[in-house]
Amino acid sequence: MPKGNIFISICMIVSANIIQPAAAQFQLEGYSYLDGSPVRVEIRDGKISTVERIEKLTDETNRLFIAPGLIDSQVNGYAGISFSFAGGELTREGVREATKALWKKGVTSYLPTLTTNSHELLVRNFEILAGAIDDEALLGSIPGFHLEGPYINPEDGYRGAHPRQHVRKPDWDEFMAFRQASGDHILTVTLAPEMEGALDFTRSCTAEGMVVALGHHNASTWIIDQAVANGAKISTHLGNGCANMINRHVNPIWPQLANDQLSISIICDGFHLLPEEIRVFYGIKGPERTILISDVTSYAALPPGEYQTPDGETIELTPGGMLRYPAQNVLYGSASAISKGVVHIMKVTGCSLADAIRMASTNPADLYGLGDRGMMEPGKRADLILFTIGNDDLEIQRTYVRGKLVFKAD
Repeated sequence: MPKGNIFISICMIVSANIIQPAAAQFQLEGYSYLDGSPVRVEIRDGKISTVERIEKLTDETNRLFIAPGLIDSQVNGYAGISFSFAGGELTREGVREATKALWKKGVTSYLPTLTTNSHELLVRNFEILAGAIDDEALLGSIPGFHLEGPYINPEDGYRGAHPRQHVRKPDWDEFMAFRQASGDHILTVTLAPEMEGALDFTRSCTAEGMVVALGHHNASTWIIDQAVANGAKISTHLGNGCANMINRHVNPIWPQLANDQLSISIICDGFHLLPEEIRVFYGIKGPERTILISDVTSYAALPPGEYQTPDGETIELTPGGMLRYPAQNVLYGSASAISKGVVHIMKVTGCSLADAIRMASTNPADLYGLGDRGMMEPGKRADLILFTIGNDDLEIQRTYVRGKLVFKAD
């Protein structure tokens, strides 16, 4: 099998050699995402017990790669289900529907992301999502949550599509109410570090073991460096959540790239960043400090057209898959799952499949303390995907979560 930049080898025959008896032990074979060599992976009781390199696959028509499942730390909703703008209609069944739809795209773990909204809605939806953490039907696919806002910059452009009326300064007491409603499952918070009280808030979150991310902000170099010194670890969707018109020298992008302690997350859906931006960001941070996210919304998997949010805002999903917020001429999240980002970053940077999967699985597992997943090695959860590589997306053929087959392509 070809190695490295392999997205060109597209139209292959799909035939998986999957031996899964009724017992809690079975084997999978495929080409390793690390180097394209044939491997046999043994699963026992929901975990990987062995990974063995073999001379050739038992079924020589098998052309599937095998890799750890994708981990998306920014999922606002999916397939008609919203985690933030549900108007009180978010249900456990809705969370199940969104999760099952994400399994089809190879996402085996994700952080439901609640964005800027009223105190009451955020508390209510955190409570609903907290009930899904231990839902056996989800097999642990939701390890925790991401709160993006409401403590962000209120200026047009920097706040993106977040509703201005709900943007506010960091409030520790309010945040503790969110945390309690979530069952203590908020893993990460995105905020604007220049907001009054944000640096102290960052220090407090870090002390409590949460990951602080910088996003939707217009912070200076000094403030960004102070936020990092106080524990901030990553920039949320770098290059987005930023005004269209910025000073070419003094802007929030350069200092985030320049700070070697700060990782970045980026949206590689073909719309949020230009290819040259991705190449520059990747060239500076490398696969070690880059995380792929989708920023996917409830409008993903819906037909093109105009939609109304519960707040009465018009959102446009174009035939090409772009999700726009015409009122501010900005994007409104993404309509593409993270699997598309894996292929897109390979195309525009020439990085290997191994590095792309690292950025979409291993790195987020490391950052958010998910030590039982993100790698295909003994002792890890058997969260695995088998796939070929299409022109602009991974073609997922099988998805396993905790050793259970949760999706099989027709």
